[in-house]
Amino acid sequence: MKFLITLSVVIAYFLMLGFVARTIEKIGANKSVNTYRIKYISKTLNLSITAFFLIVLLMLLGIEYSQLSVFLSSMFAVIGVALFAQWSILSNITASLIIFFSFPYRVGDAVKVVDKDDDISGVIEEITLFHVLIRQGENLITYPNTLILQKAVVKLTGADKLPLPGTEAGQEGQEGGS
Repeated sequence: MKFLITLSVVIAYFLMLGFVARTIEKIGANKSVNTYRIKYISKTLNLSITAFFLIVLLMLLGIEYSQLSVFLSSMFAVIGVALFAQWSILSNITASLIIFFSFPYRVGDAVKVVDKDDDISGVIEEITLFHVLIRQGENLITYPNTLILQKAVVKLTGADKLPLPGTEAGQEGQEGGS
């Protein structure tokens, strides 16, 4: 009986991995997402699915809930202490998942991040696991994923587009201000 349970959980696991991979590929193709991002999103979700199915399998095989909970709480305590200083890494990975599924802007879009202290505007060059890379003229701005979810982002179109440094409009604006 345990063999059938194990077999059915393993089959469900592989079916779920295939479904998630196809879904991420489809969403990535619809949004014209770089294959690099699709690969990392897939790996992150596959790790979560593997952990979930491992817990389900252990519980179905007769590991008592109290034993499993003691093991998991001990494991998470050790991992929590080890990763406490790395909280920003975990939040950036989570933000990367959110950006992949719901961020309304794509690579190549001209955007302005509404920030009272800095002018962060330019063209999105890449969206990585931890950062959004924004090209502003010759400069490349690395903006953390968690911050881009917390700030308002304006998509610049036609007349809204800001002149980039080094262009004629940008030089005229600089000369007029001197």
